[in-house]
Amino acid sequence: MIKYFIYCRKSSEDEERQVLSIEAQLTELREFAKQNSLFVVKEFYESKTAKEPGRVVFNEMLGEIEKGIAQGILAWNPDRLARNSIDGGRVIYLVDTQKIVALKFPTFWFEATPQGKFMLSVAFGQAKYYTDNLRENILRGIRQKIRRGELSAKAPLGYFNEPRLRTIEPDKKTFGKVKEALGAFATGEYTLTAIQRKMFSLGLVGKQGKALHLASIEHILKNPFYYGHFQYRGEVHQGSHKPMISKKLFDEIQKALVQNGKPRKKRGPKNFQFLGFATCGVCGYSITAERHIKKSGLKFIYYRCTHKSKTISCTENRFLREEVLTEQVKNLCQKVSLPDEWRGKFLTKLESENKESRHSSDLFAQNLRDQISAIKIRLERLTDAYLGEALELVEYQEKKNVLMAEKKTIEEKLSDFERKGNHW
Repeated sequence: MIKYFIYCRKSSEDEERQVLSIEAQLTELREFAKQNSLFVVKEFYESKTAKEPGRVVFNEMLGEIEKGIAQGILAWNPDRLARNSIDGGRVIYLVDTQKIVALKFPTFWFEATPQGKFMLSVAFGQAKYYTDNLRENILRGIRQKIRRGELSAKAPLGYFNEPRLRTIEPDKKTFGKVKEALGAFATGEYTLTAIQRKMFSLGLVGKQGKALHLASIEHILKNPFYYGHFQYRGEVHQGSHKPMISKKLFDEIQKALVQNGKPRKKRGPKNFQFLGFATCGVCGYSITAERHIKKSGLKFIYYRCTHKSKTISCTENRFLREEVLTEQVKNLCQKVSLPDEWRGKFLTKLESENKESRHSSDLFAQNLRDQISAIKIRLERLTDAYLGEALELVEYQEKKNVLMAEKKTIEEKLSDFERKGNHW
């Protein structure tokens, strides 16, 4: 009596979502074995794709067949056994050497005859063709999405995958929080650990509700998706999604990543209004300012001579409060006025300079447009060089990524200039 192994496989790949589950396959095959009086000695099952060789359970089953423990295999369909030429060839070789004398499928006929082996080879070939063709169709769809500026992957933090339109849209709950964290890091006052704590305080956490890993945060900080580009297989592409930050801010984040490993504490601005404004009347050296805080909490700012002259002994030791200095400056400014006959000349000169400024602004904007056009031409030539096999893939990707980043920077400059204009 021929001894049979039952083999069930359910792949996690998308193309096999319609295939029966392992439990359903086992139920059908057990019933089939009972109806056909087949002697089953062992059942094998696994969740593994058959597109590539290396299935542990499948190899274990064939190993036991080679030892003579069983002489037949019972499976739902030939594509459950193999979707690649190596595994399919092993099965046919075991049939040729009579290690396998029977293959039973509820959905496929097989006999160990030349015709049966030929039909089995065709079935394995069809399974491989289906997988290869599906892969090409999927890749073609991905390439088309990339041309439309759509990332075919899971949305980064701050965005979500819109299932109906199959696009990536801003997440109302986290978009503003991630933007705040990126802006904070760009100031250079945060280390990765510090920004991790800030993101946790904003509610930006991992799947288990814990703080994001430092590696994940570093990936977020380096991800070009946030300024409107995205990276696919090492190559940067123009995105059609809503950018979270500008390219300028992204560049500041990259500088901060390099510079703030152990950032120095920066003193805040002193806000001394007249620092560097006047000089000492005795020695001619600049005056400096000091802030004094009383016990009551009141703050006063005083100005005095620096006494840094090595040749002149300054005798001015008095301090002047900022409020008094402000009044003195106001009184001096009020004494200065322009004659009425100068008014027309100044307005005419102002209008002339305004026209020149508008003309130079147009030239500046046109210069930026020319730079963008030149980069587009360089990108086209770079692509032609890669297609002509003049460049390796890695070199092509590096050069393209640099040009894409440069193009984005100039486009933002042009956009900001056109939005703000150059007005008096």
